[in-house]
Amino acid sequence: MKMMIKQPIDVIVIGAGIVGAACAEALAARGLRVTVIEQDAVGGGATAAGMGHLVVMDDNPAELALSAYSLRLWKELVGAHPHRHEYSRCGTIWVAADDEELAAAALKAAALSTHGLDCEMLDAAALYAREPQLRRGLAGGLLVRGDGLVYPPKSARILLERALRDGALLVKDRVCAIEDHGVLLADGSRLQATHVVLAAGVASAALLPELPLQAKKGHVIITDRYPGFIQHQLVELGYIKSAHAAYGDSVAFNVQPRPTGQILIGSSRQFDTTDLAVEPAMMTRMLQQAIGYVPALADLNVLRCWTGLRAATPDGLPLIGPCAARRGLWLATGHEGLGITNSLATAQLLTAQILREGAAISHLPYLPCRYPHLLAAQARTDDDSRQASRGARPMTMPPSMPPPPQVTVTALADGSASPP
Repeated sequence: MKMMIKQPIDVIVIGAGIVGAACAEALAARGLRVTVIEQDAVGGGATAAGMGHLVVMDDNPAELALSAYSLRLWKELVGAHPHRHEYSRCGTIWVAADDEELAAAALKAAALSTHGLDCEMLDAAALYAREPQLRRGLAGGLLVRGDGLVYPPKSARILLERALRDGALLVKDRVCAIEDHGVLLADGSRLQATHVVLAAGVASAALLPELPLQAKKGHVIITDRYPGFIQHQLVELGYIKSAHAAYGDSVAFNVQPRPTGQILIGSSRQFDTTDLAVEPAMMTRMLQQAIGYVPALADLNVLRCWTGLRAATPDGLPLIGPCAARRGLWLATGHEGLGITNSLATAQLLTAQILREGAAISHLPYLPCRYPHLLAAQARTDDDSRQASRGARPMTMPPSMPPPPQVTVTALADGSASPP
């Protein structure tokens, strides 16, 4: 179905991956007039490439607060229709190879428990009772029961469909440049709005090279269907070191049981490349690492492998908030490997800032102005944000701006997808 934009725009969202779709849904639900711009498929890019885990991470208090909050939101979203998201509350077992890692798991359990998360320390016997495919000689692990997984492209489409039902529009085009209170499209036309939200993952750096973002390439492998092969997402405790490494190639054991019966195998991280070609050497390293923990994986049939690019910041936390690079610009990017997990919390924090409201957790740790060259962000956006305070319709655009042009947009068609 074809439509034309004839109304003013409150918020432009650049990107319809999981983060952009979540932001659009949250903003439209509050009555803001939202236009989403996406040049490719909804839920493509890193969203389609990701493993889809919903996992609480606790590398630092800010990461723990954001991921724990977001998991609460995910449980509300999937609600009574988990099958629509291909959701599974499989839980995560952090596998401890030795006593030192088991002690680290105990510290992790204590941290998660402060947020009311359901955790259980497992000795070796309890570990093998739950996951008999694991190799012998492991010390134990930590079971985090509330973790789960979704199929990210489906979830992104569902979120965007909700936004469209609330009046949002989807423009299928490429953003060539971000301007003050607007964007320049590939066809030479311009769209203008009070707020512009950049939620384009690694592509955010192409539009704003000054952003402190680095691409981390990852490989994912999927097997044929083996129902019941494993029951939980299994992750080595060394995964945390790999996830937050700032340089060098690395692999870590991370396997996941999909609702289809297939097994997803990860993970890898590579720097200084944006080449999406599958690299057999990296696949081999990943498989060797995984087989080292689950030997029977060597007997499974691998269907295919693909890659994606994560957008990472130097401190490992996403950029959520105003940015001084352009007037009216907001960021929702830099989530590295937690974009699926943290998408819903990101959307709520961003919406609360735009509307100048409080949120369930503090937004301060994620503000872009924590980086010196983005320090002026708050001052440049305060006047615009004040217009969107509680109970007030945000100013559509500065009075000096002309009415928005008519742009052809495409409504999101119904449809679904499943892992290969």
